[in-house]
Amino acid sequence: MVNVNESRVNGFLLLGLSRDPVEKKLLFGLFLLVYLVTLVGNLGLIYLIRMMPHLHTPMYFFLSNLSFLDSCYSSVTLPKMLVNLLSEQKAISFSGCVAQLSLFIVFATAELYLLASMAYDRYVAICSPLLYPVLMSTRVCVSLVALCYVAGIVNSLTVVNSIFQLSFCTSKTINSFFCDIPPLLALSCSDTRTCEILVFAFGGFIQLSSLLIVLISYLFIIITILKIRSPDGKLKSFSTCASHLAVVSLFYGTLIFMYLRPTSSYSLDQDRVVSVFYTTVIPMLNPIIYSMRNRDVKEALKRLLRRPPWLYRCSLVYPCPTTKAFPCHCISRGIDYTEKKVNKSHQQNGDKEALLQVPGTPVGSENLKSRFLEWHKNPKPPCCGH
Repeated sequence: MVNVNESRVNGFLLLGLSRDPVEKKLLFGLFLLVYLVTLVGNLGLIYLIRMMPHLHTPMYFFLSNLSFLDSCYSSVTLPKMLVNLLSEQKAISFSGCVAQLSLFIVFATAELYLLASMAYDRYVAICSPLLYPVLMSTRVCVSLVALCYVAGIVNSLTVVNSIFQLSFCTSKTINSFFCDIPPLLALSCSDTRTCEILVFAFGGFIQLSSLLIVLISYLFIIITILKIRSPDGKLKSFSTCASHLAVVSLFYGTLIFMYLRPTSSYSLDQDRVVSVFYTTVIPMLNPIIYSMRNRDVKEALKRLLRRPPWLYRCSLVYPCPTTKAFPCHCISRGIDYTEKKVNKSHQQNGDKEALLQVPGTPVGSENLKSRFLEWHKNPKPPCCGH
């Protein structure tokens, strides 16, 4: 809980990125586009993972949570910045500043530990594939994500409480476009050494501990990959980590530059540019990086665009070769029947009749929907197990 006399500080003024009216309009259009791309990209990735059951794995569970964090992360700062770019009044209330900084620290800390959890997931998948279902069970994954948020809340309460116990009795203008730690410390007229030590200690422990998990995980991953004899096997193993490495490098690099250095080296004008990068650009780039470099995501996106979403909600594609019932769990596992697979299933089940729908050809949405509705009125026995 923040203990401060609010009568001394009713609010702050955010300096923003520019004072020129033309530049402000251009920046508004640019950052509005960035924000929309961020929301569409991250929420679209969450929807894609949710709709494609073959992506229901620990790796994509963490990825969907990363997309959620990126959406929240950018929503903490960008909407207020967009409003200020079109408004003459750039004020933010005291409680609004506290809320903005608190949420920013929660999401930033949670994302750091989530990236560390994703590195651990890749370590288990590559170095201990036989134990992967046990070590990365649903319970373990949910617990790891919950711990990320707990760490974020603890860090936020500690840092925000220490900052807003300071006295802000001089200028109320924050040299940034949101309530960030360095400009708030520069605004205080009281002794900030204790607060700086606390911020540096907590920030240093969180960033270095999570980075250490990432480095150790990738050290063992590299050792394991080097032992693989097949060049294709090495490339395939490393390709699963390439997107994560790119995101880690961008996020950790900017945060370490911003917060793990003495206040004497702060340049608020330079820091504003860096703040724009890690609060707006990185959340926009994350879904693009994972989509462009991930074959599973690209194939899932093609499937979703090729078939209407209701097919995945009802989980029906082809009738069962034996019972002619629709095999609900076949599509839930992301299986597309090929002619070879269907012929093999016919031989195993002794069924010489042809399927109602020729495998390998597009399924007409209206035709399949009518067959689905007819099947619902007169349900058939359970699927034979394909």
